[in-house]
Amino acid sequence: MSDFDDADMTPLDRFEAGAREPALRIGPEGLRVLADRFERQQYFAVRTSVPGFEEEANALIAASQQEDLPADAVAAYLRGVAAALQQEAVRVEPVWSGPTEHGVPVRATAQVLAQLVRRTRHELLLMTYSAKPYRPLRDALTEALARNVVVRVVVETLQGAGSAISGEEPAAAFHGLGVELWHWPVTKRADDKGRMHAKIAVADRRELLVSSANLTQSGVNSNIEAGLLVRGGTAPERAAEHFDALRSAGLLERL
Repeated sequence: MSDFDDADMTPLDRFEAGAREPALRIGPEGLRVLADRFERQQYFAVRTSVPGFEEEANALIAASQQEDLPADAVAAYLRGVAAALQQEAVRVEPVWSGPTEHGVPVRATAQVLAQLVRRTRHELLLMTYSAKPYRPLRDALTEALARNVVVRVVVETLQGAGSAISGEEPAAAFHGLGVELWHWPVTKRADDKGRMHAKIAVADRRELLVSSANLTQSGVNSNIEAGLLVRGGTAPERAAEHFDALRSAGLLERL
């Protein structure tokens, strides 16, 4: 329970209360861009300058206009939040698939991946070379989609993999879920040896799992695979921004 009611709050207090959640979702780099637009009073540009976060940008505009705050005060707040997020403690822990030795406790890939998906509230990015239907992941993705999480999955294709992948298209592992499926067209590759080989998961641009494991039963459970889970800092946002840039440049296309 707060010690103050609305009558005790200043316009800046009320703005901060309304702006906090949208600002946290946007992240530090996006906040700096928005701060620059606010300072220049380019409100149309505010709405379009952080792709994928238009609703959050609109919420910030509405909160500032409701309290009739000067643009430089809003910009200063956004830069302050960005600086605080930038200094957020970074936690990195190893993640393994395959056999474990209880004398050396480690986090299991299957467990970490499921927890990361279930923690996601707004945006989830997955990239994998190979994929097979894996029930725990499909269940977690179904729950995420029910929470209105935007889920984008980048997969390799049989054509792109040459003879290295056989059977169904990796994208088939996600059919029926309603996720966005993306790929790297072979026509956009420098030569026929290029492969979409990344295996990452990014949750809300705040958590990043980088692993050698494909999104298959053997990848997350049976094989010996290694990875790192990064929470906080700039690495998760950088990974998501790299995907955004590849998509904007047309190097990644919807399946």
